Amino acid sequence: MKSFFKIVLATVVGFLISQMVLIVLLVVLVAGLALSGSEPESESIEAHSILHLPLDQPLLDRSEDNPLSGFNWMTLEKEQALVVPEALVALEQAAKDPKIEGVFLDLTQIQGDLTQQVRLREGLEAFRRSGKFIISHAEAYTQGTLLMASMAKPITMVPQGIAMFTGLAMEPVFLKGLFDKLDMEIDLIRVGKYKSAGEMLVRENMSEDNRFQMSQLLNGVYAELIRSLSRNRSISEDSLRRIANQALARNALTSVSTGLVDSLMYRDQVLEWLRKKTKAKSIDKLKLVTVGTYFRSLEQKVQQSTLGATASGTEAKDRIAVVYAEGDIVSGEGDEGQMGADRICEALRKARLDSKVKAVVLRVNSPGGSALASDLIWRETDLVRKAGKPLVVSMGGVAASGGYYIAAKADSIFASPETITGSIGVFGLMPYVGDFMKNKLGITVDRVTTGPYGDFMSLSRRMRPDERNLVQSGVDEIYATFVGVVADGRKLSKDSVHALAQGRVYTGRQALALGLVDRLGSLEDALASAARMAKVSKFKVRELPEQDDPFEKFLSQMTQAYMDHRLSSQLGLMKEPYLKVRPYLEAPGVQARMEWSPSWMNQGF
Repeated sequence: MKSFFKIVLATVVGFLISQMVLIVLLVVLVAGLALSGSEPESESIEAHSILHLPLDQPLLDRSEDNPLSGFNWMTLEKEQALVVPEALVALEQAAKDPKIEGVFLDLTQIQGDLTQQVRLREGLEAFRRSGKFIISHAEAYTQGTLLMASMAKPITMVPQGIAMFTGLAMEPVFLKGLFDKLDMEIDLIRVGKYKSAGEMLVRENMSEDNRFQMSQLLNGVYAELIRSLSRNRSISEDSLRRIANQALARNALTSVSTGLVDSLMYRDQVLEWLRKKTKAKSIDKLKLVTVGTYFRSLEQKVQQSTLGATASGTEAKDRIAVVYAEGDIVSGEGDEGQMGADRICEALRKARLDSKVKAVVLRVNSPGGSALASDLIWRETDLVRKAGKPLVVSMGGVAASGGYYIAAKADSIFASPETITGSIGVFGLMPYVGDFMKNKLGITVDRVTTGPYGDFMSLSRRMRPDERNLVQSGVDEIYATFVGVVADGRKLSKDSVHALAQGRVYTGRQALALGLVDRLGSLEDALASAARMAKVSKFKVRELPEQDDPFEKFLSQMTQAYMDHRLSSQLGLMKEPYLKVRPYLEAPGVQARMEWSPSWMNQGF
C-alpha cells in the first residue's frame, strides 16, 4: 500500500511539474512576442533602397495591436500579414523619398479580397506616376497576380512559367445528395427568386434564376478585370477576350507574345536587373526594404495619416470613427471571424456618444447572417444619423444581404467596382432529422404536447402545411421590413426596391447604376467624404470596435487552433462541407445572408 501511494504521489508531482514547466514556457513565449511587438524598432533606410512587396500573405484593412496576431499554435510560427492602409502610406511616402529607388513586386501568389487588391493597385499606380520603377516577378501568374503585376514595367516570369488568362468560373457546392444519404431533409422557406442562399442544401444544381444572376455577377467582375488589364497593359479589351477564349497564353513564350508578360527571367536575373538599376556592387548588397520596415521608419505624424487623416500628431481635437463590421452577422458578441451584433452596436454607440467624434465611417465586409442581429445594428446606424453625425459606408469585398441592410441608412455609400452587394432578401431553414436518427442511429422520438403548436419547429418531425405557412408569413414580413429599410435609406419607392431585390446580387459598378450605392471609391475616399460632410479639416481616426486584450486573444487563438485541429482530425475530407453548412444551421431564426464563399473568386484568380 505504501508503494502504491508513492507511485500515485510521484505521478501527481510529475504531472504538476510538467504543467508548471509548460506554463512557464508559454509565459516566456508570450512575453518574448509581446516585447518584440510592443515597441516599434528604430529603422534606418539607406540610400538606393528598394521597397520589397511580397503579396503571399494575408491582407488586412486594420492593423492589430496584439503581438500574437497571426501566430500559428500548431506550427509555433508567426505568419506575417500586410496591413493595406500602412502599405498605401509606405507607397505614398516612398514615391517622394530619394532613398527609395523603386518597388519590387514579388507575386508568387496573392491573398485578400478584390477590393483590397484594388486599393493596392491604386497605391502602386500613384507610385508609378513618380517616375520610379516597379518590377514584378513570379514563377507563374494567375489572373489575380497578373492584374496586380500590370502596375509594373517590366513584368518578368521564369522561362518555364505561364501567365494564366482564361476567364473566370464559379463552382458552387451542393449538398442535397449528402443529406439524402443521411436520410435528412432541409426545408427552405424564402422570399425572392434570386435568393440562392440555402439552395446548396436543397438542390443538386443551380436554379435557373440563380444561374442567371451568378452569370451576370461573374461577367461583371470579369469586365472589371478586362477593363483594368487593358488600360494598364495597353492591350485592347477584344484582344484580351480573344486571348482568354482561345487559350492563346499557353506557355511562357506565348505569354510574352500576347503582351501579358514583358520578359522571361529567373530570380537571379531579376536581382541582377535590380543591382544594375540601383548601382549596387553585388546582388548580396541589394537593399531590399519590406513595407513593414519602411512604415516603421516613418515619422509618427506620417504613420497617423494612415487612413488619410489630415491631422499631424496630436494637434487635431476632432475625431472620425471608423467602425469595422466584418464577418457573418450573429447575435451576441460573436466569435473569431463573426460580426457580433452586441460588439458592433457598442462600437456605434461609443462613436455616437463621443463628443469628439464628428462623423462615422462604417466599413462593411459581410455576406450577412441573422436578420434580427442585422436589424439591431441598423438601429444603431439610425441613431448615429439622428444624433446629427454624418454616416458613410465603405463596402469591402462583400456587403450583401444583412451586410447591405446595415448599410442602407448611410448618408453615402462607397463601393469598389468589384464589391459584391445587394442580395436584398431573406430565408429560413427547417431541418428534419427524424429518419436520420431512426435509420442511422437507432434513436426514436415520441411526444406529448399541450396543443397543435407545442412542438412547433421540432427537428424530429416534418412541418405541417399550416406550420410552413406560419414560417413563410414570418419570412415575408421580414422581407417587407428589409425592403422598407432600403426604400427609406435610399429614398426610393418600395416597388422600385422590390424590383431590384428578391435576393439579386450585383457588383459595385452595377449597384451604382441602379442607385444602391452612391460612389465608387475606397475606404480612404469614404473617410474624406465623411470629413467634408462633418466640415472638419484636421482630425484623427478612432478605430472601433476596440481590439481585444492581447492575453484574451492569446487564449482565444489557442482554443481556436485546438478546435480546428480536432475538426480536421475528426472530419477529414468532410470538414469543408461541414464548414459550409454550419453557418446556415447554427443561426437561429430568419437569415439575411447571401451564398458567399471567397473561394469562387479564386477560380482563375
